[in-house]
Amino acid sequence: MSALFVITLLGLATICWIASNPMRIRKRRQGIARRPFPASWRAILKRRVFAYGQLPDHLQQELRRKILVFVAEKQFIGCNGFKINDEVRVTIAAHACLLLLNRDTDFYPGLRQILIYPDAFYVNRSEQDAAGVVWERHALLSGESWNQGQVLLSWRDIAQDCAHPFDGFNVIFHEFAHQLDQQDGRADGAPPLPSTERYQSWSSVMQREYDSLCQAAQWGSPSLFDYYGATEPAEFFAVITEVFFSKSREFSALHPALYQELANYYRLDPAQWR
Repeated sequence: MSALFVITLLGLATICWIASNPMRIRKRRQGIARRPFPASWRAILKRRVFAYGQLPDHLQQELRRKILVFVAEKQFIGCNGFKINDEVRVTIAAHACLLLLNRDTDFYPGLRQILIYPDAFYVNRSEQDAAGVVWERHALLSGESWNQGQVLLSWRDIAQDCAHPFDGFNVIFHEFAHQLDQQDGRADGAPPLPSTERYQSWSSVMQREYDSLCQAAQWGSPSLFDYYGATEPAEFFAVITEVFFSKSREFSALHPALYQELANYYRLDPAQWR
């Protein structure tokens, strides 16, 4: 057998192995999803994830399966002395996977690690002013999504959000909405959509509602959405995602066109959950 022939066979084998990778990942995930869901994890869902009790039975089952895969694939890291346990893993995984229900997903493919701090944390920020001068500053945050494969979260803020599920704020929803937005390589308020028509509809409705929030923020007018959403389109998408899952009935009544865009994207209608 010639050396060239051996090299050719090895090359073909490598190509076949790479080509089969999605199938192997899918089979591995199917195996993980079939594992028994621990009773202690169900108790955490009932205690920490109010939306779980509102879901139809088939979506509860799907959420449990997705949680098993998410916890198996993502690395949870405690920072500043914070200790990781099942309460932390399941609470974060459940909220992150609520955004993935009812649709095919690759489980946040760019995400490798979730870093959890006991409280709000500081990060270094570089900002450029109108004159082109770059300033370095420390920013105190409850969460942040990085396109280098990490999400940073404050457990104190997570616990507060879980204790007040109807106030329109949820740092996990917010940061994982950013992860969805970043899947096409940039955070611009438009996650990957299936067609040109969907982008056109999305752009029209989002721009109108974003402009409305910017005006409300400028004049201090009442709004269902936090003014932070007026910072930029990426933050607008994250903020309205928080409200979509935590104040869905008010959202649907006050902003029906915007609500429908998110319902089409997430393939969910939480305003109809029990």
